[in-house]
Amino acid sequence: MAENLSTRPRTLAPPPLVYATGLGLSWWLEKIVPLGFVSSHAVQQIAWGLVWLGFVLMLWAAVTIWRHNTTVNPYKGVSSLVTTGPFAFSRNPIYLADVLVYLAVMVLMGTIWPLFFAPLVWVVMRYAVIAHEEAHLTAKFGDVYTAYCKRVRRWI
Repeated sequence: MAENLSTRPRTLAPPPLVYATGLGLSWWLEKIVPLGFVSSHAVQQIAWGLVWLGFVLMLWAAVTIWRHNTTVNPYKGVSSLVTTGPFAFSRNPIYLADVLVYLAVMVLMGTIWPLFFAPLVWVVMRYAVIAHEEAHLTAKFGDVYTAYCKRVRRWI
């Protein structure tokens, strides 16, 4: 018997691993087929700024979730719908933070290989993670979640 979607999402891939795989494959391919670039000190500083921005956004989202006494674990069912804090402007602020860090790390690595993997990372996140989380939230919160989706975009 299939598990009820309101119990928990059927997430297929661990989100941090999806991004880490894209970066890891990029690092490996850079060693075999270099597509590197040299960035200026200013560009490196901007990249570090994006890393920090990503971490701050991630922390803000996690704290907001914890204040609502629910979970950040994409394999566990949520207990409440979080629509405040960063969730007021993005339904996926943690994944948005992951994208910022991913792009910043690409610059810090000095290779364009992560750009080649970005569409694949996006597809895996969209269909193996986010689609399942959205199905869980729809099953659990129904019209309240649907109204939230109409108000707030998936990314930004």
